[in-house]
Amino acid sequence: MSVRLGIGSAVTDDEPAMATRDLVDGCERRGIDSVWFPDRIAAPAIEPLTALAWAAGRTEHLKLGTGVVVLPGRNPAVVAHQLASLAALAPRRILPVFGLQPATPAERTMYPVAGRRADVFEEALVVVRRLLSEPVVTHHGRFFHLDEAVVEPRPAKPLDLWLGGLVPDALRRVGRLGDGWLASFVTPDEAAAARRAIAEAADAAGRAVEDDHYGTNLLVLPEGATDDELAHARAATARRRLDTEDPGKLIAADWNEARRLVGEFVDAGITKFVVRPATAPRTWDDFLDGFAAELVPLQT
Repeated sequence: MSVRLGIGSAVTDDEPAMATRDLVDGCERRGIDSVWFPDRIAAPAIEPLTALAWAAGRTEHLKLGTGVVVLPGRNPAVVAHQLASLAALAPRRILPVFGLQPATPAERTMYPVAGRRADVFEEALVVVRRLLSEPVVTHHGRFFHLDEAVVEPRPAKPLDLWLGGLVPDALRRVGRLGDGWLASFVTPDEAAAARRAIAEAADAAGRAVEDDHYGTNLLVLPEGATDDELAHARAATARRRLDTEDPGKLIAADWNEARRLVGEFVDAGITKFVVRPATAPRTWDDFLDGFAAELVPLQT
């Protein structure tokens, strides 16, 4: 199984367009494997599919991922067309990941759905997959209706659709409907248990998730972070994982700790990593230099 490590965008104090430029250019210049953009509608961040389109035209080698795009509340046919267009512009470089709902309560009202969100998500995912893999689609479900719908240019090879989520229903959904799993705010032991649950659900559905299609986000404290910034990062992590007693265990305090965690995740069967600064880095160049020196050599 190949171990690959990419960089996740972060909300910074810089103007978001400038920060996105510095991140993308810095990753391409250093030969970093991938860059990932979160779906943060209520934060100073570039919308992820827009960021992918811009980065696709600015780079030649960098893989471009989302982490994660909220699908319920978006038109799945439009999403499929956006992904197909991106795949045409940057073949074999587009890595979509979908999620059920935004991470913060303030953003959840911005993605309204008519129906149970999980049911809308699953049907929307089916619609996206069919439009990306079939020449003509007629679909009449509970929430979406299409008659002889066509998305062009359709990818020569269907895109892998990865999903996020950690609760049992989400893990079973990955096994039934997803091509991969991208976790957030998990320990290696939790990731190993989740991987087993996904594989069991896939087997029960008569399908399989490839062995190297399991990944996680990894938070790393940038060099020079203050005690106040560390406290803020731990508080933000605690809000995302209300069930954890020590949110500090979900943040690598330095690059040495990050290397140790990558090794433990790999032992647990997790081989794809999106490394994010736990607090806004002083500059992207500093963070990317540390990443390239300390973590990129772990790739296989």
